[in-house]
Amino acid sequence: MVVTNTNQLGETIDSTYDRKAEKKAFDDSKAGVRGLVESGVTKIPRMFHAGKLDVIETSPSHTKLSIPIIDLKDIHSNPALHTQVMGKIRSACHEWGFFQVINHGIPISVLDEMIGGIRRFHEQDAEVRKEFYTRDLKKKVLYYSNISLYSDQPVNWRDTFGFGVAPDPAKPEEIPSVCRDIVIEYSKKIRDLGFTMFELLSEALGLNPSYLKELNCAEGLFILGHYYPACPEPELTMGTTKHTDSNFMTLLLQDQLGGLQVLHQNQWVNVPPVHGALVVNIGDLLQAQEYL
Repeated sequence: MVVTNTNQLGETIDSTYDRKAEKKAFDDSKAGVRGLVESGVTKIPRMFHAGKLDVIETSPSHTKLSIPIIDLKDIHSNPALHTQVMGKIRSACHEWGFFQVINHGIPISVLDEMIGGIRRFHEQDAEVRKEFYTRDLKKKVLYYSNISLYSDQPVNWRDTFGFGVAPDPAKPEEIPSVCRDIVIEYSKKIRDLGFTMFELLSEALGLNPSYLKELNCAEGLFILGHYYPACPEPELTMGTTKHTDSNFMTLLLQDQLGGLQVLHQNQWVNVPPVHGALVVNIGDLLQAQEYL
């Protein structure tokens, strides 16, 4: 006998559905969400169904809200400007936990090429991608879809390519050739900016500029390149569900498609991409210091 009922989406389901087996088959394919798209699926697997989506349409009143954009130009040569920027960072951390930085020292051409390099990796032939597919977090170069694939939560419509930068970086020959040069260049520049941001955050807290670095906040660096293929049923799933980052700080490079939202005073606020900007997200570990 087959028992049927309906889920919260109103879909008819039956007792023969094996969610664990569906996830394992997906994982064993080693092709990720991109592989599903390449196979021509028109219906997404049930494991991606997110139930009642927490999608918030931005009302006209909310469009006036925007996370701060802070210009870092000349902050090291102009003391008055430096003091002004410290105030802006302090305010942004208090009120938002997010802000964007511009004129941060990384050329726009490098940012654009990094986005292109990540896209090239995800869009190369599946057989090449599979060589890097793993769930072994001890590896320095990772390609996977959903690190928590086997949890009880809905699976995100997303693939990820990641690599270690510090303290034990991936060797150049371990990085895929399709993006090796830009990954190495971007890694150096984003790490330098990370050091700068920890110095600025320390000062914004009224502390010595080296304070957070001496706490080893900048000791580890891992870079993730997320990829969100076009979805045939976008109303049923999410690319990234709501979350906080369990680190000290995230420096986020957006492409120009948008989609990022942050929660501010119980309202979801869009973060439109600013070409050349990086989003600074104060992570859980830094917030836990309770200095801000």
